[in-house]
Amino acid sequence: MKAREVIVKVLDEVFSNSAYSNIALNSELKKSNLNDKDRGLVTEVVYGTIKYKYSIDLILKNFIQKDFSTIQNNVLNVLRSAIYQMHYLDKLPNYAVVNEAVEIGKKESEGAGKFVNGVLRSYIRSDKEDLLREFSGDIGFLYSYPRWMVNLFTKQYGDYVAKLILKGLNETPYMTVRVNELKGSFDDAFESLEEKGYEVEEGYICPEAIIIKRGKGIEENQAFKEGLITVQDESAMLVAPLMEVNEDEVAMDLCSAPGGKATHMAELMNNKGTVIAQDIHEHKLKLIEENISRLNLNNVKTVLGDSTKLNTDFINYGDKVLIDVPCSGLGIIRKKPEIKWTKNPRDLREVVKVQREIMDNAAQYVKSKGILLYSTCTLNKEENENNIEWFLNKHRDFTIEKIYLGEAENIIYSDAGYITVLPNKYMDGFFIAKLRKR
Repeated sequence: MKAREVIVKVLDEVFSNSAYSNIALNSELKKSNLNDKDRGLVTEVVYGTIKYKYSIDLILKNFIQKDFSTIQNNVLNVLRSAIYQMHYLDKLPNYAVVNEAVEIGKKESEGAGKFVNGVLRSYIRSDKEDLLREFSGDIGFLYSYPRWMVNLFTKQYGDYVAKLILKGLNETPYMTVRVNELKGSFDDAFESLEEKGYEVEEGYICPEAIIIKRGKGIEENQAFKEGLITVQDESAMLVAPLMEVNEDEVAMDLCSAPGGKATHMAELMNNKGTVIAQDIHEHKLKLIEENISRLNLNNVKTVLGDSTKLNTDFINYGDKVLIDVPCSGLGIIRKKPEIKWTKNPRDLREVVKVQREIMDNAAQYVKSKGILLYSTCTLNKEENENNIEWFLNKHRDFTIEKIYLGEAENIIYSDAGYITVLPNKYMDGFFIAKLRKR
């Protein structure tokens, strides 16, 4: 299968079958025999087409008179991926893009091939400046977001910060790894990666973070296999140090999979004390256990459990309790761009109920003077600030503790004490609030 056929196959899975982009992409790449250059093209075009789907569809509507619902999904995705390559990339000649798109269309039918050819050649002949002027005042077109999401961020953050969020969520993310200092020093890990040909730099905020700007897949790297490093976004790395865990304590992570924050706490506890890593899905517990084994940790206990249900065995059990609750994920769109098209306002409203059930239960698990830390990878204030205000009004035995991480352009410090991390090429959008039980 050629590179552009793989692209269309992945887009079909994402847009038609609601597949996760990273899973669908990795699955198809594993089945292919593409070289590194073609694999890079597939990855770039898949993520780019998903990211800019809203804008691409507006462009296509200038050259397609019929309703999109009448066009076969794979033919529409051939057109979307071709427009992405011609409109957003400047390294590919138009004729090559059109020729391959037409050939893929022909495999569906002769008529589909002609249709693809006609639409794409009409685009090439069009006045691009005139086309862009038509959308010049549309922020949704500029950043390619559905109207409801643009309105949400603008209403909650104002025009300036909303644009920073939209831009940040469109950044191509670097991979970030966390150094496990139980296995070796930061310098050991940094030098090991450099020796293997990775282009690396120190973390943006976190002292244990290494940013990988270029290099091969990390899973086969020896430092990763031996547990010296583990993949984790820097926003998520902020959580464990804020828990103030000690070696003789019980720390709990109630929504733990894949275990990045639980294992980080375990490392900070020097492999002593107890870390409870709970998750509702048994197959996800296995991911946590794989990470525990790779990192050579023996103070983490995995527990199968539903955090929306009160576990009486855990009442007054944890010195430190983390609830990184299920959320809408609006802060991780740079890694999962399909969230733009799979989420809707109703989803955001419904998840708040689940979050508050978990918060209520977690409050009972925290010992006197203990810490309850609430975090999400969303930027929706209904799931963040509003939940904290609701919690403090209901649970009068908790107070908020101010978080300060130093000066950083992408961190918003609220007067109340919680923080919002704005997305950029280094970090996901994130929210953290630290609560202390009296």
